[in-house]
Amino acid sequence: MNEKREAPIGVFDSGVGGLTVAREIMRNLPTERIVYFGDTARVPYGNKSRESVLRFSRQIVRFLQTEQVKAIVVACNTASAYALDTIQQELTIPIIGVVKPGARVAAEATRNKRIGVIGTAGTIGTNIYTDYIKKINPEITVLGKACPLFVPLVEEGWLKDPVTVEVASRYLKDLQDQEIDTLVLGCTHYPLLRSMIGEIMGESVTLVNPAYETALSLKRLLEERELNRPKPKEEEEFPYRFYVSDLAEKFTEFANFILPYDVSMTQKIDIEKY
Repeated sequence: MNEKREAPIGVFDSGVGGLTVAREIMRNLPTERIVYFGDTARVPYGNKSRESVLRFSRQIVRFLQTEQVKAIVVACNTASAYALDTIQQELTIPIIGVVKPGARVAAEATRNKRIGVIGTAGTIGTNIYTDYIKKINPEITVLGKACPLFVPLVEEGWLKDPVTVEVASRYLKDLQDQEIDTLVLGCTHYPLLRSMIGEIMGESVTLVNPAYETALSLKRLLEERELNRPKPKEEEEFPYRFYVSDLAEKFTEFANFILPYDVSMTQKIDIEKY
């Protein structure tokens, strides 16, 4: 038996948004253990420089390695854009981001070759989704739209509030006019607004949730490398551990709002030590 199979999966994000990725991993890989780190002291990453995001990501990876993880998921679109390729070369364990799985599914889903991507200003500014999608099929037109107000609205818990509907309608108007048939939710907070975005865009537009696609990619990766964890012998007390760089109580509150699992405690650590 491969000892590594029992090791947890590391998942990190700039804050709470990556919990949507953790949620999909819990649903689709129910036997796996997870160590989650949210960089709540330095959120958001979307307006930071490439150098800063790379430095933060390296620190978090070093911390996750102290937790003996067997694979890492970068559950942050900005960190996937700025840091993933570099860190991949520095690590011996597998590491995946949220961008490639989402881009691949969007390229497969579009019929009229017109794809919209919504995300933070940082993610849209890097053109990372556009680059990946065009590598798969150069004929596809990709239209990016930054939606900076979505993250604070989600974190406020205003998922169905009229204010959020109004903001979303305004942001998405441009993409509706461009006749896209596929829309990538290119920020980990956005799947929490999925039903509302779906109503605004209408049934003819396919919504792609990179969090879900990343969980499926992770599942395939673990199986290929024989790192997937068999069913645990007995019910485990705490298969999931949560760490943050600040505001642990607020994080726990939000985690319980979106996870199918009761989070009783989040530990705050000094990430600058790593």
